[in-house]
This record gives sequence, structure tokens and C-alpha cells, in this order.
Amino acid sequence: MALSVNQFQAPEPHSVYSENRRLEASDKEEIAERMKEIDSAIQGFCQYLHTKNMASNTIHVYSYALRQFLCRYRQVDFSNLHLYKVFLLEHYKPQTVNLRIRALNSYLEFTRAKSQKLSMVKIQQRNYLENVISEADYEYLKNCLLRDEKYLYYFIIRFMAATGARVSEVIQFQAEDIRNGYKDLYSKGNKVRRIYIPKALHQDALRWLEASKIQSGDIFLNRFGKRITPAGIRGQLKVLALNYGINPNIVYPHSFRHRFAKSFIEKCGDISLLSDLLGHRNIETTRIYLRRSSSEQYDIINKVVDW
Repeated sequence: MALSVNQFQAPEPHSVYSENRRLEASDKEEIAERMKEIDSAIQGFCQYLHTKNMASNTIHVYSYALRQFLCRYRQVDFSNLHLYKVFLLEHYKPQTVNLRIRALNSYLEFTRAKSQKLSMVKIQQRNYLENVISEADYEYLKNCLLRDEKYLYYFIIRFMAATGARVSEVIQFQAEDIRNGYKDLYSKGNKVRRIYIPKALHQDALRWLEASKIQSGDIFLNRFGKRITPAGIRGQLKVLALNYGINPNIVYPHSFRHRFAKSFIEKCGDISLLSDLLGHRNIETTRIYLRRSSSEQYDIINKVVDW
């Protein structure tokens, strides 16, 4: 059969352009539809987490992990779950890997696909605490904030260091809780954990509320009058540390929770009570506070070893 010369000619430019436009439109529609599916899955998952009384910060972290997975893999199956785990191991620290895995496992519970749950990564536990603010640095930071009338952050770090509450829990304190002298938090399984406000902090906080004319609702507010966020607190603590000449690596929200735990165990010694106050499910998690910090270990070695 004879071949026509026209068969070897390039198509008209406008026809190629039109075809590309059709392909682009089709791709955009497919992406938009996929994003709707992902948003719907995340919305349902978030509602499920709310029924489990998950903290808002946990819900945010879990939904981020689910979005990351669904944007990379179209189906939730054994193969893709393990590919995701490999991806996490290649790009993140073990603690972050386990956090993302917990999020995916929770989603699998939600979808009733428990048999596909991923195993956690084993983490070699250190025999010392790292980057915990010392009592001296804590007192120095408090005094600096008080002197400079930075009362918001003065009370934020005091609440973390004097109650042992997580930063996500501290920002939930309201004026009514201050007057009561405690805050009740509801965790998974509708369990109640009571966070007590020590007498000295209680009295100072009441005077601060009176001076600030805060009568009800949230007490830790940003400049827009909205509840301050954990991310906002983390960032500002780094700025304050640099301003006051403190190592910024030891000035972060959880460092003050560690400070509470170490001071409590040194003065009281009741690890079971400490575990309850911190809201740990397993007392083994609390045992880390029986250990010395790396700097404390080094000081003891220098004092003891003289041979």
C-alpha cells in the first residue's frame, strides 16, 4: 500500500496546542478529584480522632501524616504502607518515624484494617537525659522575664515547669481553672487527668489575671487576642534564650516539663505519683527521670574519678 507524504508531515501547531490543553485540563480534573478524596478521608479521620478525645495538636500531626501518605500512594495496602515506612526511615529521625507510623496505624483502626498495621522502629534509649534546662538557668530566665515585664512568657514557663503539663495542655488553661486551682483534662477512654496549680503559682497567677483584667476564658493569648499556639511559643522561647544569653538548645517547651519531673523526683522520690502527674501510660516512660543528664554525669565523673 502506497504511503502518503502527508503521513510524515508534522501536525499543525494549533492542533498540538489544543491536544496539550485537553491533556492539561484532564490532568487538572484528575488531581482535583484526587484531592477531594484525600480531604474527605482526612475529615472523616479527624472526626474519629475527636471521638477518641485526642488532643488538637495530635489530631493535626496525625492528619498531616495521613495527607503525606495519601498524596504519595493512591491505595492503602500492605505494599504501599511498607514503602511509606522505608521513605520515612530514609528522611526522618526514628522518633518522627514512629509518630507517623502511629498516625497511620490509627487510620487503619479507623478503617478497620488492623491486620495491616505497621510495626514501630526500635529506638536505642539513651542512659542520660539530653538538653534539659538546669534549675539555675530556669531561675535566671524567670528573673529576666519578670524584670523585663514579659509576664505572658513568665507565666507560660512557670506553668510548664511547676505543673509538668505539656505545652499543648498549658495553652488550654482558662481563668476559671486558675480560680479552681487545677485543670481537668480528658484523655483517651474518657480518663480524667487533673493538673494541679501549686500554691505559690496559684497566688501569682490570680494577681496577674486581676491586673490583666482577664475574667474568663483563655489566659495565654497572642497579640490578636487569640489562644497562643505551641509553635508560637517554641519560636519565641528561642528568641528569648538568645536575648538572655542562654543556650537555645535547652530552651524549648518540653525542657520545662523535664525540669518539673527532675526536680519533683529529687525532692519527693515517688515515681508512681510522678507518672500519674505527667499522664504517662507506662511507668517505664517515667523512669528516664531517675537518670542524670549528660552534664551531670560528666560532673560526677570529674569529682569521683581521680586515678
